[in-house]
Amino acid sequence: MNALVDVSKLDVKVGSYLTGKSDSLKDPKYLRLVRMRRRQLGQMMRAYDHDSAKHRVPEGDYFISRKIDGEFTCLIYEKGDIISLNPGGTVRMGAAVFAEAAKLLKKAGVKSALLGGELYVRRDDGERSRVHDVVRVARAPADEDDVNRLCMGIFNIYDLDGEDLSMRYAEAIKRLQQIFAKGDRVRAVETVVGDKKAVFKQFKKWVIGEGSEGVVLRSDSAGIYKIKTRHTLDLAVVGYAAGIDDREGLLHSLLLAIVREDNSFQVISRVGGGFSDEQRRELLKMLEKKDKVETEYSEVNSDRVAYQMIAPGLVIEISCLDIVSRTSHGSTIDRMVLDWNDDKQRWEGVRRLPLCSILSPQFLRIRDDKEATPEDVKISQLTDIADIPEVHRVAEDLQLPASKVLKRAVATKQLRGATMVRKLIIWQTNKAEASADFPAYVLHLTNYSPNRKSPLDHEIRVSSSIKQIEALYEDWQEKYFVGGWTRVE
Repeated sequence: MNALVDVSKLDVKVGSYLTGKSDSLKDPKYLRLVRMRRRQLGQMMRAYDHDSAKHRVPEGDYFISRKIDGEFTCLIYEKGDIISLNPGGTVRMGAAVFAEAAKLLKKAGVKSALLGGELYVRRDDGERSRVHDVVRVARAPADEDDVNRLCMGIFNIYDLDGEDLSMRYAEAIKRLQQIFAKGDRVRAVETVVGDKKAVFKQFKKWVIGEGSEGVVLRSDSAGIYKIKTRHTLDLAVVGYAAGIDDREGLLHSLLLAIVREDNSFQVISRVGGGFSDEQRRELLKMLEKKDKVETEYSEVNSDRVAYQMIAPGLVIEISCLDIVSRTSHGSTIDRMVLDWNDDKQRWEGVRRLPLCSILSPQFLRIRDDKEATPEDVKISQLTDIADIPEVHRVAEDLQLPASKVLKRAVATKQLRGATMVRKLIIWQTNKAEASADFPAYVLHLTNYSPNRKSPLDHEIRVSSSIKQIEALYEDWQEKYFVGGWTRVE
């Protein structure tokens, strides 16, 4: 019997390789711990590009590690059993990389461990692993050879037989190097020790020379830093906002979208940096000449000014430091999907779907040679960098189920020659499983009284429980349908 998971709740992928959800964990504390460690890492780590790092990384001695382009994952080892768990709650076991890790931990005399690392794929062509390689192999391996290419780079010790070494990195990396010295698929991350000058020497060697994603610097006194090259993206402009007060007459920022495979547009980011004042002036003049279009969707900028939506067409190139597809809790980052109705010249909201956050976006240039199409503003620009679920969903999939009215009651009352109306209604949305934007059940009260200063009032409650919402419905009937109110429906 496995000490960590209920194996019957896992799915067999290939051979002995199994995956499943966090409900298979025998102790749910592990998911909380993994999410806490991921959140802690995100809060502590500061990310810079090469040029910014020269000015912002303090002088000092660092453990300099090659950054792996993989998936943050923790290894959990207890009583000879081993699994991996990521912040999204995905459990994996049975791959050769895990068996090797368990063997090395046992040989080192370790009884229990929680180790932080990056799950990645060892590519046959010798090129560095990309996150999309991990996504494909870890989720749906073609065969056992595929599974055998899964590897892990371990970078910290959160628990080793009850001892937390995460804030004593010199001890942690030394211990990891000892335990996994003879590892093949699992190793301590490649690390050297050096000063700030050595940091940029390693960046030149690993990133510029060998194509690695970046370098990570750790110091128990100076903190944690990530240095990467910037990514470039071509994105569609769907809206703009002008500056206010002393920035009047200048562009404040642009609202940007990626074009999905089904020709829908998904809002991804705003960009307000990288413009000169002259560019802001000229871009605003150009955008204000465009026809204003209607929209079901609105968004405001940092000054709380709503974006003026424009018809699709304009494409710009931006740079960004990183693309993040999940929160520190492992949840997806959902963004609104819009359809452009060319006949009505308006944007129509569809629903939110998982996408990403863009870190440190900067305007580079207008792409007059590109159009706002799936070919020129392709979503693979993002999936090559980050693991984004549901990227292949098409318009037909986005149509949410229709709601169903469960209960309805209407009552009227005469007062000073006027008719007042109260209406109660419960409906089941049928959308809760498809989108986090919707509750399972809604109770709504419409209260109309023409003699009031505000004639029409509304009150609403939501619930995931049919019993709870029906009990509230009965309470509201007793509260609002007494004292002269006559049921008419």
